[in-house]
Amino acid sequence: MNRKTKSLLAVALISVLTVLGLFVHRVAFAKEEPAYRFATVQRGDLQSTVSSTGTLSAVTTVSVGTQVSGQVSELLVDFNDQVKKGQLLARIDPTLAQQAVTDAQANVEKAQAQLLQASRDFNRNRELGASGLVAKSAIEQTESTEDVAAATVKSARVALERARQNLSYTSIYAPIDGVVVERNVSQGQTVAASLSAPQLFLIANDLTHMQILAQVGESDIASIKEGQPVNFTVQALPNQKFEGVVQQVRLQSTTSENVVNYTVVVTVDNPQHKLLPGMTARVEFLTSSAKNALTVPNSALRFRPAEGEVAKKTTTATATTTNTASAANGQRRQRTGNGASNFGSVYTLDAEGKLQRVRVRTGLTDGTQTVVEGKDLVEGMKIVIGSATPASAQTAQKTSTSSSPFQNGQQQQRGGGGPRGGF
Repeated sequence: MNRKTKSLLAVALISVLTVLGLFVHRVAFAKEEPAYRFATVQRGDLQSTVSSTGTLSAVTTVSVGTQVSGQVSELLVDFNDQVKKGQLLARIDPTLAQQAVTDAQANVEKAQAQLLQASRDFNRNRELGASGLVAKSAIEQTESTEDVAAATVKSARVALERARQNLSYTSIYAPIDGVVVERNVSQGQTVAASLSAPQLFLIANDLTHMQILAQVGESDIASIKEGQPVNFTVQALPNQKFEGVVQQVRLQSTTSENVVNYTVVVTVDNPQHKLLPGMTARVEFLTSSAKNALTVPNSALRFRPAEGEVAKKTTTATATTTNTASAANGQRRQRTGNGASNFGSVYTLDAEGKLQRVRVRTGLTDGTQTVVEGKDLVEGMKIVIGSATPASAQTAQKTSTSSSPFQNGQQQQRGGGGPRGGF
């Protein structure tokens, strides 16, 4: 046997031993560490909520306007001022209104003078008519003139009352106790009230009691009831949580982008005045809750092992248990909101490192955790939430791929490497 033949045999033997060693190493590593991710069964409280957004506002707000036009001559309050009912807020220039009162007063006096003259003419003609000195038609004419003059006096008095009322409208008073949250005019500004009363101020009655108008979609509105507790936060105080109560679920719906929403009124106490009108609130309606219950991550209920990973004896026992439970419960099985049965399975590892199935009954969920019950389920148990490939196995796989002599030889052949030796 020549030297070239011996060299080729040595290279082939080394390659075989290398591949065999890598295979043994991978098999041994696979037995060291199961490729699963785990979580712990925990005991605690869980709440189911419906989230929404809304705007904070005062429970009662009154828009203060003016019924007369003119220039704002006095402005006695400003933003955030506390006011009392009947307090003077502003005054519109009363010059024109006062002139209208004077003119109306003069018309009343004129009408009264005309009535007095007509009354005298009628009395005189009636006396002369008794003596036959005045025709009956003349008497009737003076009587009619007196009646018209009396009506004119009434009309003039009504006009006078109207002018005096318009004069009183030039003084703007607070209709309720509260705080000025809006001021829409400035001193010297002219307001016109020809068609509608312009808003001068907006007064909130009591900011220690506020409300949130939250929009809830039609898919969740059925779970919202009057008297439900509510938690919410505002952007101005992100680390502080506030509480409220559902006061009303309004029947009127609104449609936006093909989504039907309903307005839910939430009452809020604000004794420290931390909450301000117009703030956006992130609202969570508490629809149900569970106390001191076992909970597992939702990923544990979604985990499904590959075929052959579950121990056979566990599968058989589980099937028997499942059939027994199905016969015992029968029609007692309920359906959850998404249409799935409220029975599920989680998986743990037995003493031999095999997956063991544990049947559970599922309950309340908050979207991340779910309340579960099961006779084989205990607090602190480690359950599988997913599969994972160990980092060392990945490294070994990369190493075996990169160091295989056969693969290198194939790469050299595909690459058109150096010259090949012959025998």
